[in-house]
Amino acid sequence: MTEIEQLLTRVAAQARISRPWGWPSLPDPVDAAAPARAEAALGFALPPLLASLYCRIADGGFGPEYGLLPLLDSPPSGEPAAVAQYVEHREEARKDPDWPWPEGVLPISHWGCGMFACVDCRAPEATVLLYEPNADDAGHAWYVDAPSLTDWLRTWLDGTGWYEESNDGMDLRPWADFHSRTAPSRTS
Repeated sequence: MTEIEQLLTRVAAQARISRPWGWPSLPDPVDAAAPARAEAALGFALPPLLASLYCRIADGGFGPEYGLLPLLDSPPSGEPAAVAQYVEHREEARKDPDWPWPEGVLPISHWGCGMFACVDCRAPEATVLLYEPNADDAGHAWYVDAPSLTDWLRTWLDGTGWYEESNDGMDLRPWADFHSRTAPSRTS
């Protein structure tokens, strides 16, 4: 069994026994065509591991704190799904250029107070970022939560994330690529 298969097995087992706040039950997985529909709406590819989570485990409802957002359909809370969250954040960024939302950064989990765990779908390792909009400015609102989606899932499974009480005060490093990923493109 590959390392990713082992991780998916662990995630599936944990998803069956835990329910994040607001989720009465674990949703069914998405159909095999859902990732392609999401990619068409987003304009970029999903990391393979993220697509596997949705296709093989469930359409959200598992993971740290409030759990993964559904991919395309609204969760029981009525909050927009991951694709709709991305579209909404990108539209808001066009209205307020002081708070840009980087292209290819998909919100996957809501932390409350406007905070999101996001996957950088343009990074080969699928870096997981924390968006913390309660900062003074957008440049100080983005942090590296985990160097990869694989690491983020392991952190959740092992109970070692920054959000755990035992890790109170754990510092996350700022996302160094924020300014380069949100700078207006120059045309000559």
